[in-house]
Amino acid sequence: MENEWNLGESEKSGLKKETEYAVLVGVIQPDQTENQIREYLDELEFLALTAGAVAVKQFTQKLSHPDSRTFIGKGKLEEVRQYIEDHEEVNMVIFDDDLSGKQVSIIEETLKVKIVDRSSLILDIFASRAQTSQAKTQVELAQMQYLLPRLRGLWTHLERQRGGIGMRGPGEKEIETDRRIVRDKISLLKKKLEKIDQQNFTRRKTRGQMIRVALVGYTNVGKSTLMNLLSKSDVFAEDKLFATLDTTVRKLVWEAMPFLLSDTVGFIRKLPHHLVESFKSTLDEVRESDILVHVVDIAHPSHEDQIRAVNETLAELKALEKPTLMVFNKIDLYRKKFYDPYLDEEGKAEIEEGLQNNLKHLFDHENVFVSALTKENIDQLRTKLMSMVKEQYYIRYPYQAKKW
Repeated sequence: MENEWNLGESEKSGLKKETEYAVLVGVIQPDQTENQIREYLDELEFLALTAGAVAVKQFTQKLSHPDSRTFIGKGKLEEVRQYIEDHEEVNMVIFDDDLSGKQVSIIEETLKVKIVDRSSLILDIFASRAQTSQAKTQVELAQMQYLLPRLRGLWTHLERQRGGIGMRGPGEKEIETDRRIVRDKISLLKKKLEKIDQQNFTRRKTRGQMIRVALVGYTNVGKSTLMNLLSKSDVFAEDKLFATLDTTVRKLVWEAMPFLLSDTVGFIRKLPHHLVESFKSTLDEVRESDILVHVVDIAHPSHEDQIRAVNETLAELKALEKPTLMVFNKIDLYRKKFYDPYLDEEGKAEIEEGLQNNLKHLFDHENVFVSALTKENIDQLRTKLMSMVKEQYYIRYPYQAKKW
């Protein structure tokens, strides 16, 4: 049975429908290709789907730099407006870059639908995925930091701010009051996070001097599935972006050698800086780890770009120089997508050996090809990881006999 919750004459009025329909907009700048932008918009479509929206159309435009008022040119904006007018189910436009409050206001006035940029979309997903008090506080802080410079563009009651007869008077203007409220809220949330961070620090201290291994990587590459496989635990895993927000830590004992394995939030291209800042407590697991296991979706056509995006975030966290094992996951899917069906096993092995050596040379880290789904090469992964953990123990306790 169809959902008939619309009130009034317009389909867009009344209660919000469960499914929203959106068009996606991206700008092709001089240092980018059309193929890159298509991949970025495909990722944006996946983000929209994760948030609960269906993307029905993609618009791109070549510009030397985004327009300061409308982000895209007036002609392209009119093209988008005409498409929305012809397709009444569309009630949202999602831009692949951040918009200023002024841009949101002007575009919204022209298109008459909800305007969402990349950061606000990611924040919305984070808000829906947050489970613990820490994650909810971190998301709320990031939302407030995002909102502060955009108050004029987002709060419609502020449009009445103007001078003239009858408008002058003592005290704060409404927009100044709103900014002060948001700043106070940010201050309170930061204090709350500091308290949670102190509790987490105390908890981490009680773990003793065990070696810590952190799973890092782009979102939706299979970190949680791999975590479940290695630790025999039941961490939530789903084929959607940002399925994991809260860090999960498990104690593992391999051949009488204990260490801690943590599953962390996935990174993404153009991860908003204020999101990285507000998730500092969660990402402390990455900072304080001894070894990084960088999980990569080898079957993704842009896996090298994803690796670089993760490395940029690791550099921001000052964790890029840690001992790293690169795990190229989904090798079964890679073969299905890129191998000739008549290629023999010897030919496959030769191709994979060449690919493995090339990736090792390119990113300067030991690597292993696995499939968390079929459990292929998991024993090889265990062996390499165990060797790295042993090495870290020998570095930390060079003269101490370990009796686990």
